[in-house]
This record gives sequence, structure tokens and C-alpha cells, in this order.
Amino acid sequence: MNRTIRIGEGHDTHRTIVGRPLILGGIHVSDAEFGLDGHSDADVLLHAIIDALLGASGRGDIGEWFPNTDERWRNADSGRLLEHVWNSLRDAGWTLLNLDCTIHAERPRMLLWKPRIRTRLSELLQVEEERINVKAKSGEHVGPVGRGEAICANASVLLERSSEIRTS
Repeated sequence: MNRTIRIGEGHDTHRTIVGRPLILGGIHVSDAEFGLDGHSDADVLLHAIIDALLGASGRGDIGEWFPNTDERWRNADSGRLLEHVWNSLRDAGWTLLNLDCTIHAERPRMLLWKPRIRTRLSELLQVEEERINVKAKSGEHVGPVGRGEAICANASVLLERSSEIRTS
């Protein structure tokens, strides 16, 4: 059997905006007094994960799949975008070995939300929670994240694809 193992990384940043719900990792973070500005629901974590998956599989980036110039994606649920990408990768034979991701936010504090986000990611990616890790970091009052002007997320994935080697 021939194995292909690939690493992918993704990053996304969106500025905070009042009057919109905060969605992170497919979860509505109800204790936030702001949301994120973007063409879709602006879920920075799911966007970073999508980019990591696409990068590892050599299939471009989120902007190529879901351009912000296309009205079909306005206010789109990023969970559905992730499911669409992941289903395409699974159909191509990819398996998720693990996902490690980090949310960078000064507020709200993510301690109570991380387990819920991990569970939701497990559901969206159809893998065991043990394959997923969610971390959170504050901005330490430095830069746009530290001033509460933006939230960022990073994601790293390890994918595997197996194929039978045929001999004649």
C-alpha cells in the first residue's frame, strides 16, 4: 500500500463589529457583545481549518472555492462550507489524522467555549474528538487582537491518503 501524508496550515483574521453574532468553530458564542465582519458568517476558525485542509490536499484556498465576490456565499454558514470541502476531500480518499487549532481573541474568554467548539468540529469533520485540539490565546493588549479590534485563528492538519499499489 502506498501512503501519502501531508501537513496543511491555515490562517484567518476578521475585524470585530457590533450588531452581528460571534460565530467561532461553528458555535454561537453568546457572551460576546460583538461579532465578526465578513462576507459569510466570518467564522475565522472554520475558515482557517478550510484553508489548512485545502492546503494539505493541494486544492487551493477558501477564496478560490467560495469567493467573496459571489453573492451565493453572502452570510453563508461556514459549517456548511467546511462540510462541502471535507466531503470533497474524503471522496478523494483523504483521512484526517489530526487537527490542531488556535483562536486568538482578547475577549470573550474562550475557556468555556473550547469544549463545545471541539465537539462541533468533531461533528462537522466526522472524526473522534481525540483527533482535534482547540487552543485559545489572548492578545495581551497588543495589536489589533489585543485591542479587541480583530479575532484571528490558525489551524494545522495532518491528512493521509492510502492507495493500493497494483502489480501486474
